[in-house]
Amino acid sequence: MKIPSHVAIIMDGNGRWALERGLPRSKGHQAGIKTFEKILKKSVEMGVRCLTVYAFSTENWKRPAAEINFLMNLFQETIMNHIDELCEKKIRLKVIGRREGLPANIIKTINKAEEKTRDNRKCQVNIAFNYGGRAEIIDVCRKIVSDYKNEQLIDEELINKYLYDDNFPDVELLIRTGGEKRLSNFLLWQSAYAELYFSDKYWPDFDEKEFEKAIEVFKKRNRRFGGLPEEGEK
Repeated sequence: MKIPSHVAIIMDGNGRWALERGLPRSKGHQAGIKTFEKILKKSVEMGVRCLTVYAFSTENWKRPAAEINFLMNLFQETIMNHIDELCEKKIRLKVIGRREGLPANIIKTINKAEEKTRDNRKCQVNIAFNYGGRAEIIDVCRKIVSDYKNEQLIDEELINKYLYDDNFPDVELLIRTGGEKRLSNFLLWQSAYAELYFSDKYWPDFDEKEFEKAIEVFKKRNRRFGGLPEEGEK
């Protein structure tokens, strides 16, 4: 089986990784950025066309204000520090999620990065920030109701066009680290037929070998999309 064209990752376990080492949670988030850099590089090397990572959910606003402020600053700093490198490597950056409620400086940084990398075609990296799968579906419905009066025109193809970004294919492999086994409101529409891979490793410990392992497991999966197995298959 070929390399998955679209890999999505729930980068879980940063805080627990830090606390188990007697460190503040912020150190775990900083370590998680380094892991993200490694996995993005490995994804490009392996021929993954699209990588989507879950950075900040619509539910994460429930966290302490100090941690939210830290994550906002870390997000902006990370993007600003990597724009030139993304351009050099022909990687397009897209931030998916609701822009409403984000600080103005964050929105400005997002717009700048997306504009500067929009013509890159080697790989696309989507950062899900202030993102929720249900929120995305609600936003899609609101836009369609506003634009269309004939419900007969509404089908999967139309809905795909109204997603936060209609440029990438459905998720083929969804990885979650940190030992939890749930989707946590991540890419619910796009992951309808994704192969799921759960790792007990905290995200900062999820290295290139672990990523390769997940890809190898994907290659062995028999993807039937609701159909029957072909003759000779189990």
